[in-house]
Amino acid sequence: MYAVAVEPALSHIRDYLQAQGCPCVGIHNGKPERADVCAIVINGTDRNLMGMQDVVYDVPVIDAAGLTPEQVFQRIQPYIH
Repeated sequence: MYAVAVEPALSHIRDYLQAQGCPCVGIHNGKPERADVCAIVINGTDRNLMGMQDVVYDVPVIDAAGLTPEQVFQRIQPYIH
């Protein structure tokens, strides 16, 4: 199973995803800790600060701003292997 990369500021979402059995890894310097992630979850207000606008990922990047952990989980479910 691939992991989901979650921005450090979204620990409540990471905790929820892990409780649902979804492995999570952190994001450091705008990059996931592992290369084999199935989705990236960020806080939209930090998008430009993280430098992610210059990095191209071949996975969905989910903006968690304004979403509940349950809504984020629903959005990543199709990508979890």
